[in-house]
Amino acid sequence: MTETQTSSWRIAQQPAERTKVAVIGAGVMGAGIAQVAAQAGHPVALMDVRDGAAQAAVAQIAKGLAGLVDKGRMTAQQRDALLERISPASQMSELADAALVIEVIVERLEPKRELLQALDALLPPDALIASNTSSISITALANGMATPGRLVGMHFFNPVPQMKLVEVVSGAETRPDVAHAIEALARLWGKTPVHARSTPGFIVNRIARPYYAESLSLLQEQAGTPAQLDRALRGAGFRMGPCELMDLIGHDTNFLVTQSVFNANYGDRRFVPSLVQQALVDGGRLGRKVGKGFYGADLAEAGAAEPIAPGLESLPPVSLVGQGPLLDGLGRWLTHKGVDFTRHEAVAAVGGAHWTGLLVGDVRVPLTCGRTAAQWAHESGHADWVVMDWPVAPDRVEALAVACAPQLSALGRAQMAALWQALGWVPLTLRDVPGLVVARTVAMLVNEGADAVWQGVCDAAGADLAMKLGVNYPSGPFEWLAQLGAVPIVELLERLFETYRSERYRISPLIQMRRWGAA
Repeated sequence: MTETQTSSWRIAQQPAERTKVAVIGAGVMGAGIAQVAAQAGHPVALMDVRDGAAQAAVAQIAKGLAGLVDKGRMTAQQRDALLERISPASQMSELADAALVIEVIVERLEPKRELLQALDALLPPDALIASNTSSISITALANGMATPGRLVGMHFFNPVPQMKLVEVVSGAETRPDVAHAIEALARLWGKTPVHARSTPGFIVNRIARPYYAESLSLLQEQAGTPAQLDRALRGAGFRMGPCELMDLIGHDTNFLVTQSVFNANYGDRRFVPSLVQQALVDGGRLGRKVGKGFYGADLAEAGAAEPIAPGLESLPPVSLVGQGPLLDGLGRWLTHKGVDFTRHEAVAAVGGAHWTGLLVGDVRVPLTCGRTAAQWAHESGHADWVVMDWPVAPDRVEALAVACAPQLSALGRAQMAALWQALGWVPLTLRDVPGLVVARTVAMLVNEGADAVWQGVCDAAGADLAMKLGVNYPSGPFEWLAQLGAVPIVELLERLFETYRSERYRISPLIQMRRWGAA
């Protein structure tokens, strides 16, 4: 059989009821994929090398569907028809008539490669083969296949029936019509496909690394508690903070993905694993599945947020200083909360840099640009400085990270507390580290998304869609870039690099081009 024998594929040309789909691997992901394929009308063969695993998976699918029937989201007849289309298979020969086989086995190269080569020899020329790998190179998986052009990545997200995103991943040998056929199929299955080139982590697992890495780095610096970091990022619109999300995913799983991306990128420091997470894994604190991780079983932690100081009876004069999208949003929130303020386009430079933020009585409150409160105080000769995190979604903020200069006066603390009370926000007082929480996390997510596009992994629209649908981010990296502008992101990353001298904070050429108006 040769690569040129067929240019059409049964899975794309024939009705679902006439095109059999096989799923190898009856774990949570495999069962979910089987359910989605059967729901679209395909007869499905579900196979697993573990005795009874496929049958158990079908029983679990039935249990989940019963819940949908009870809620009125599916009729009993629809449930029964769907289940009738899923058949456990016990040996590979039963898959020979499949139009598409999706492997969902252990996330290791050699077992997957061995299985894919066996499928390649078994299946007819007009059948497609897909891998649900989350991080292994499709190019590497195809090596050794007689017809590598029909292999494509089809990366689903858990829980498969609910999550809309499917990353369609092309390796070096994947034929364009194969990727197009799988994209069309994903749409028919009610999914939203996003095309990616096969590089470490693809789109979501690559761009998402900073969401975990920045908080892990902050924990290593003892900048705050897991609860403080989670609370700050939920205030930016994320459904879960990074620490509680890692507890949910499992630290062993999250750590392995980070290691995989790090090793696949030949030790690129942007993806370096964390000693904090290594310690959790070594200590068996794997997260919710064992009842302990960053949090205990009740997910509670005391002392997540503490007021800076008691507020004043009346709010001191408030001014907005500088200009920019973040400041405009802050001004709208001040107006919404009924806080009177004046506006100054700029004030005298401090240490060669202008600051943007709030002037509250005698307290300077710059939006973080990577300078610490101590640095602002030292270079200005003025003690009352409080750096505030980026309020990227002021109407969602319940608590916002701040860092105080060492010699902040009692009056300054009281003035800040009065403002925060007027804004309806709780100050999360962190160690005085550059970039705080939201700013450095969002800046790094934008930077990683920009690098993925710069390197041809995906396009900007695909990056935004993947991050919103795959991991439920409130915005995609390029939406944040459009909202914030390139200048504050570049400035923050430059200051982080100055502080840490790590290539982790090198700036994507695409963001630099945006800064110069050249892209």
